[in-house]
Amino acid sequence: MKDCLSYGIIGAGNGGLAMAGYLAMKGFVVNLYNRTLQKILPLKERPIITLTGEKEGIGKLNIISDKIEEVIRDVGIIMVTIPAIGHYDLGKLMAPYLEDGQIIVLNPGRTGGALELYTTLRKNGCDKDVVVAEAQTFVYACRKISARSAHIYKEKSEVSLACIPSTKTEEVVKMLSPAYPQFIAAKDVIETSLNNYGAIFHPAPTLLNSGHIERGAPFDYYIEGITPSISRFLEKMDEERMKIAKALDVKTCSAKDWLYESYNAVGKNLYEAIQNNLGYKGLEAPKGLNIRYIYEDVPYSLVPMSSLGKQLNIETSAIDSVIKLAELMTGKNFWKEGRTVERLGLDGLNSYEIHKFAQTGKISKSEGVVA
Repeated sequence: MKDCLSYGIIGAGNGGLAMAGYLAMKGFVVNLYNRTLQKILPLKERPIITLTGEKEGIGKLNIISDKIEEVIRDVGIIMVTIPAIGHYDLGKLMAPYLEDGQIIVLNPGRTGGALELYTTLRKNGCDKDVVVAEAQTFVYACRKISARSAHIYKEKSEVSLACIPSTKTEEVVKMLSPAYPQFIAAKDVIETSLNNYGAIFHPAPTLLNSGHIERGAPFDYYIEGITPSISRFLEKMDEERMKIAKALDVKTCSAKDWLYESYNAVGKNLYEAIQNNLGYKGLEAPKGLNIRYIYEDVPYSLVPMSSLGKQLNIETSAIDSVIKLAELMTGKNFWKEGRTVERLGLDGLNSYEIHKFAQTGKISKSEGVVA
């Protein structure tokens, strides 16, 4: 693998700006890519990112560009922070320019992100020796303040990560540790995909608070938006997620316990843990419904969970109700555009075969074919 002293950050949104600023502040060489040139023109004029909050300081970037080849050339680690809806197109865009030894990390992959990106690279002619990894969640709770500044409310204390191939996971975690020591190794990308807590915390509270959001009423998204009754509904969704994980022999914990592991937030139920999470205080609700919490988390988090549940004969009525509500409210067919087992190459595979595919990138039913 290449050295881990240089990073290419893909996306200049909330997460991308915070991550680029932090890594540059730590002394790494950092390149930043954004598809829309207009959004990064202020950074091209003055390549400085200012961070406030739990991490404070200034980071100077190396290259800022809307040309992917300029940003990923010669870097050791490519950190992808764009929404999951863009992973497929990003794979096609990067495929001609990737180099042997590079590591691609999806921050996060949502559900099935690494599988989709790995398959897309291979189908688009990339035969380079690259590793595709995904983080179970984004390492920060953060917001972009301006084109050159971001606020980090809280850094998570632990985030699991897995690679394709899974034999590289420990090595990648070690390479990332100088910047992010909280990354820990997961068994494979099925484990990180099913420990996708954004699927629980994002779509349902957004849809169930849609009246306030569309009126532009300001409120704290988690602390005020997740009431006791909404929290009980989230616990039902979380129970379904854990049943799927158990059927696939995936190590997991409840959303309540995850809040303790990630933020040291405690409570006798999910509602209390959310209320006691200092990392969520001050995180305002979105200003409209055209956001990642619906258009990313429904098709790329909830749809693959539901699709896996159907293949495993596990009822997912709470998850399905959120998908249906999102479709009715947006007019979108999220099942058509989402990550189903067919799209991820998992259709008809049993638990053992799903894990082998996730660990190697190959189907292991008989002789096996490259994904």
